[in-house]
Amino acid sequence: MSDAATLGVHTSLTRMMMRRFLEHRLAVVGGVVLVLLCGLCAGAPLLEAALGLDATEVDLFARFEGPSAAHWLGTDELGRDVFLRLLYGGRVSLFVALTAALAAAVIGTAIGILAGYRGGWADALLMRLTDTVIALPLLPLLIVLAKVDLAKLGLPAEAAHGEAAQLWRLIAIIALFGWTTVARLVRGATLSVREREFVRAAEALGARSTRIMLVHILPNVMTPVIVATTLSMGGIVLFESVLSFLGLGVQPPMPSWGNMMTGAHELIWSHAELVLYPGGLIFLTVIAFNFLGDGLQDAFDPRAARR
Repeated sequence: MSDAATLGVHTSLTRMMMRRFLEHRLAVVGGVVLVLLCGLCAGAPLLEAALGLDATEVDLFARFEGPSAAHWLGTDELGRDVFLRLLYGGRVSLFVALTAALAAAVIGTAIGILAGYRGGWADALLMRLTDTVIALPLLPLLIVLAKVDLAKLGLPAEAAHGEAAQLWRLIAIIALFGWTTVARLVRGATLSVREREFVRAAEALGARSTRIMLVHILPNVMTPVIVATTLSMGGIVLFESVLSFLGLGVQPPMPSWGNMMTGAHELIWSHAELVLYPGGLIFLTVIAFNFLGDGLQDAFDPRAARR
């Protein structure tokens, strides 16, 4: 097949997948919501400067103010602007979700391809490792690991208790235990792809195993990776929110949607909006990621069940 014909086939497949995705209206809505949310959160410093406010400034004389031109969603128990804190909290929550999901996808893809292509004892060992991680009680384990004092592991005290250390520890914990779904999906896809003619031809020509896995197998197993990664982001947002709500994740003064709910849960009867705002954004983000993942699954797999 000529290069022009090959390009035409790929273009036709891309258009077909795009059409199937656009037919999934909830997925399109979810994608638009996530784009808008990420855009607002990314532009939080610009909006903060335009409004002439400081999201961290405490003003006890402006506590519990209602929505106004100066404070679009009012102020919290310390007189801080709620809208800006929601945007800065979204930057943290979405950054954790994106980074942890990508890290987990890389780990799971590497393990899945290695297990599926190598087979034999390597496959058995890696799959038993995967089964072991799946069997672990995830939330209690995350809570225990989040309480580990990094200073006792040899890190400098300032680095161990800094905001960046809290953030990256949370990402590492979620990534180290969130790769199992991707690993299983990639292994199954690899078992199918490794029997294809182009893989056999590469082996017959003496290509190294590493090249075969990276060049010939990896591009052909990316579909389940993309879908699983997208779907996992909603769950990671929930995990981060739960840990932060329990005081084991992102710690104040760095805002996240979870610790914003922690600071406001005692005020739920008098100022319920301080809980409803971050809780509503968590719900909206999770359901948008789920809709987007469903749409991508339908787009990549025409045999996927459609309602």
